Amino acid sequence: MAQSSPPPFDPNRPPLIEGFTPTAVHREKTREKFLLKIRENPLVPIGCLGTAGILTYGLICFKRGKTRQSQMMMRARILAQGFTVAALLVGVVVTALKPRK
Repeated sequence: MAQSSPPPFDPNRPPLIEGFTPTAVHREKTREKFLLKIRENPLVPIGCLGTAGILTYGLICFKRGKTRQSQMMMRARILAQGFTVAALLVGVVVTALKPRK
């Protein structure tokens, strides 16, 4: 019998890259970093949730045939996206100007 070659991608193992040694990512560290980022700039997740909520409500209105309300929600979604992008940019600028320890 001929030996079968290993599959090109095994989702249980990281890919082998010459000269690179992967490190284990700990869920605790990732969660802590995520919460730290939210505390540093809470307006970004608020803007994302607002955008998603407005989009969802706009799609519901569209499905129900309320075209005028749906159009208003799509315009509001664009404003919410603009708010989110502005909050992200302000967060980047504040972080860049913060003195390093």
